[in-house]
Amino acid sequence: MLPLPIAVCGLLVAVLGVAACEQHNSQRGVISTHSTSQPHQLMRADQNRLYADVKFLTSLQPARHYRNLNSLNAAADHIKAVFLGLESGHVEEQPFKADGRQYRNIICWFGPADAPRLVVGAHYDVCGDQPGADDNASAVAGLLETARLLQHLGSNQKYRVELVAYPNEEPPYFATEYMGSAVHAKSLHEAKVTVRAMLCYEMIGYFRDEPGSQRFPNEQIAALYPNTGNFITVVGRVGQEGFTQQVQELMKAQAVIDVQRINLPAEMGLAGLSDHRNYWKYGYDALMINDTSFLRNPNYHLPSDTIDTLDFRRMAEVVNGVYAAIMGL
Repeated sequence: MLPLPIAVCGLLVAVLGVAACEQHNSQRGVISTHSTSQPHQLMRADQNRLYADVKFLTSLQPARHYRNLNSLNAAADHIKAVFLGLESGHVEEQPFKADGRQYRNIICWFGPADAPRLVVGAHYDVCGDQPGADDNASAVAGLLETARLLQHLGSNQKYRVELVAYPNEEPPYFATEYMGSAVHAKSLHEAKVTVRAMLCYEMIGYFRDEPGSQRFPNEQIAALYPNTGNFITVVGRVGQEGFTQQVQELMKAQAVIDVQRINLPAEMGLAGLSDHRNYWKYGYDALMINDTSFLRNPNYHLPSDTIDTLDFRRMAEVVNGVYAAIMGL
């Protein structure tokens, strides 16, 4: 995910529409919350599995960016191995080239092959030489855990739920045709696929309970909104208000975390700071699930973006919410 000028950041915060944030007892580390399914109840995300996936991705050396293809492919292989280890699901690769280098989208889908598509995505590359625990190992771990929850669905679903892990979200390919998500979105359009929606996991692991932990660009904005960084945000563009509200409400019904939403004009660029942007081009509803990145996380795009800074309890709740949204759309 890319940074923005401070004035634009101010607009983001100003329109977040953040209500009073729910207060939680912060509990870091790894504690299993997985439980077996019960009638009429959704499965629950497992913090241990989220931790293990983030640990693997952040341990890759050198960093998994667009030039370090061995590490990038090791990340892709790990994602594919998790998908292949599921009880159900169809696993595919979507190879493509950028500047003479070979990259891969890794895909796992569930449900009827010819049903309308519901896409859930996350990027597995990092920006520069840093571990990228929040950006974007947290999101990839969320994607993999979502797949584990979905493997029990069977084929009697109204959507083909397609989980996609992308390379090349970060510079120098951001906002170009060489983003993995741009390749995937274009392929859906060319195949004349009906797409219900696209949900993008983007930085879902950094939360704080201390007052002042949610940063703002100026005192005027800070005076209007809560300053505790313990919520997750559903980010969409203007014109998608109904869609973002629906996802927010579905998430809130199952996630033990405060869920907020925002809609911003697409032409400003602020709403499109991740892979979901590429689906808008073809008229698909698409949004981002985000912890507000650089407005909260001081480790953004730095070597200090490490696994020990993440809150796996709340990360699991974000996954629970997104899983509920997938099931409820």
